[in-house]
Amino acid sequence: MKKFDAVVIGDANIDLVVAGLNQFPQPGQETFVTNMTKHIGGGAALFAISLAKLGLRVAFNGVLGDDDYGRFILEKFTQYDIDTSLIQTSKTTQTGITIAINPETDRSFITYAGSNLELQIGQLNLSELAQGKHVHITGYRGRQNHEEFMSVAKTLKKMGITLSCDLGWDDSGEWFKGVFELMKHFDVFLMNETEALHYTGFDTIDESLRFMSDCCSHIVVKLGPQGAVTMKESVQTLHAAYPVETIDTTGAGDSFNAGYLFGYLSGQDVETCLRYGNACGALSVGAYGGSTGTPDLSKLEAFFLQFAKQKKDQLEAI
Repeated sequence: MKKFDAVVIGDANIDLVVAGLNQFPQPGQETFVTNMTKHIGGGAALFAISLAKLGLRVAFNGVLGDDDYGRFILEKFTQYDIDTSLIQTSKTTQTGITIAINPETDRSFITYAGSNLELQIGQLNLSELAQGKHVHITGYRGRQNHEEFMSVAKTLKKMGITLSCDLGWDDSGEWFKGVFELMKHFDVFLMNETEALHYTGFDTIDESLRFMSDCCSHIVVKLGPQGAVTMKESVQTLHAAYPVETIDTTGAGDSFNAGYLFGYLSGQDVETCLRYGNACGALSVGAYGGSTGTPDLSKLEAFFLQFAKQKKDQLEAI
């Protein structure tokens, strides 16, 4: 029996969330805001917390600084029973920080990547990763680490481990086409709508999905307020988003990933995985911070019951 249900590889940092900033101060000025809060950030860390909240045994593999922020993240991971034994401590670099401004409207970010830049996919201890039934990898940087991703994915697949990857934004702007070669070695490949269109070069998600289905049998694309769509074994499935009030969209995609992969690892069908993913994303946006609103299993089930009741009441009112 494997020690972990999932090992998560990638970034962890601190999010300082600033709410109510009406305008940036000019030089020499001071601006007061309505709130400023500290949370765990980083897509991989938010995904790991969300998955652990749903009851899976999760380990995290990343690099933190030897500082108060790094210790804060370790304490939070421990609070959610996330195994931290695979986390490395940087001897030279501080824990990363992102300042998220006005998360309730058009978000702006100021980021110091910090110790996250020290994580080298090609230098991972694969025998340690093999303690998990499933491995989720983030941090793909196109041409910069493509060969390392390919090597790790091929080796882990040979070891009988299922794999998923959240593609992430390409800040180089290259949108390296080697990603389609990489997809072939993953069981589930996730991205958002903008990323899918940039990588494929097509104008529509339908065209993008048809193209990518030749590279990977299980593609998931997040569509934001429109929900999410999958193409699994050439069958396309769309699930609409749940209508909720939005407070902070930070981490919504990572929460979706956790809900979707919770369903996948539990042996659920695509429709159920999409329901889980969209519900986790919907609950995530209802609170400040990328993991504050993400549900445990009981909260997820209560959300479905509440939504079903609302639909019933609406139908009876017609």
